[in-house]
Amino acid sequence: MQEMYLEPEFWIQRLQAPHQEVLTADEIAAFNARSYNVQDEMVYLNELPNSYSGDALREKIDSLSSLPKYSRFYADGTQATAEQLQAYRDATNIDGVKANNPVQFGLVVARSPMRTFPTLDKLYSEGLDTDIDRFQETGVFPGMPLAILHTSADGQWYLAQSYHYLAWVQAKDVAIGDREVVLNYTEKAPFAVVTEAKVHTNYTPSFPAASEVQLDMSTKLPLLSAAETGHNVHGQNPFASYTVELPIRNDDGSLDFTPALIPRHNDVTVGYLPYTEANIIDQAFKFLGERYGWGHDFNARDCTGFVLEVYRTMGIDMPRNSGQQAYGAYGDTILYDKDASNEEKLARLDAANVGDLIYVPGHVVIYLGKIDGEHYVIHDVHGMSYTDSNGDYYKGTLNGVSVTPLTTLGFGKNDTYLDRIYSIKSVR
Repeated sequence: MQEMYLEPEFWIQRLQAPHQEVLTADEIAAFNARSYNVQDEMVYLNELPNSYSGDALREKIDSLSSLPKYSRFYADGTQATAEQLQAYRDATNIDGVKANNPVQFGLVVARSPMRTFPTLDKLYSEGLDTDIDRFQETGVFPGMPLAILHTSADGQWYLAQSYHYLAWVQAKDVAIGDREVVLNYTEKAPFAVVTEAKVHTNYTPSFPAASEVQLDMSTKLPLLSAAETGHNVHGQNPFASYTVELPIRNDDGSLDFTPALIPRHNDVTVGYLPYTEANIIDQAFKFLGERYGWGHDFNARDCTGFVLEVYRTMGIDMPRNSGQQAYGAYGDTILYDKDASNEEKLARLDAANVGDLIYVPGHVVIYLGKIDGEHYVIHDVHGMSYTDSNGDYYKGTLNGVSVTPLTTLGFGKNDTYLDRIYSIKSVR
């Protein structure tokens, strides 16, 4: 590794046509339509039924919140008892499922974790890697629509379906509204897309609900004009800001909206970014050095969250988990079985495009290019190991978004990423 490899411009200037569109907006729309059609875990919320039968809802709860198959431990090393695990299961209120269960709709009002069970308790595998909370599934951002299928026993959590995931979300971070209002909100134009790792709405002393709300990369919010808001938005002239329509939660949990300001010094674009190789690199490097966060934990993201947020700034949707992405029947995908040779993988890597996604068990990386015979990638990575040029084996931690060589990273002393590549996907 060299320090210049940590600069996006280093990789962009190596490209022949960095600003040429890979897919047009119409082609991206068609790409997304195919993805939703072939990936069962990707859901058009407007196609969900108005209600679920008891059997159908119980099946959904069981698919997420069954008792763990493996032992789980608290951070102090105490093993969770069968009674404690059953309590988490009971909290899902599965006994409260009715014969007919109406579906509600809501908008996320604050970044929020989505959990295996309706609890913030953190539980870990036997090795007590406290960076990996086994009850953490993913995260949702302000403005994201959710279908609400069920409520926890204590009323503090919703079982929620997003466009690509089903999990438990805190009720305080969701505002419930009319189905059509929620779904129409996501289709409003013009809209702003956050293209920085994180931005915040302006501080507003007179209106806390709109004050310093965190908006992560790929957050999409409708834009408002001065004709709609006037020239005073919570005590500030909006002239030098983007004015967005922000969903807020009333005291009774219902949905409302307010204008909010994002200063123009932030990276925000009107509409999606063009899908170009330069933008893939630029967007990925905006996360460089951010700490790894399993399932969007630690106010960050993991390897697939990183990939999702980069591509969503260009309007491209994908499944949430790495296996779903790797095996997904969308894009130009090559799968490798255990008998595949490293030579055929290297031949594919030699033909790889910037932005191609490379999958090893439980992990995904974004391809950057080849220098002096080595392929380089950017990825949000937890652990790291390799054998150096002297034959010495090293095992350590990266725990963040990093640029690294690809083929020499290891899963063990005699097991490299190259050995374990099982899928290479080109989003084209």
